[in-house]
Amino acid sequence: MISFTVRMRFAQQDRAEIAEILRELTAASRQESGCVSYIPHWVQGEPCTVLIYEQYRDALAEEAHRQSPHFKKYAVAGLFQKMLERSREDLAAMD
Repeated sequence: MISFTVRMRFAQQDRAEIAEILRELTAASRQESGCVSYIPHWVQGEPCTVLIYEQYRDALAEEAHRQSPHFKKYAVAGLFQKMLERSREDLAAMD
């Protein structure tokens, strides 16, 4: 299982647009056969920061997500154009 978080910061004036993009991206991503979990969050106390918790069945499923038309439309051509900062944390489940 592949698990990670993505943290992005946006300008305050883009908040409503970012929320709409994330609704579309989330709905499409959750339909992918290899997507286990896709949950976007606003970070409390940081009104312009989004944290997305993502899980995929395996590396192939993650790559399929990144190559999907909806990722290219909503993430690459949408979120990535508006974000001010981005970071990713890869996670390892405890046994």
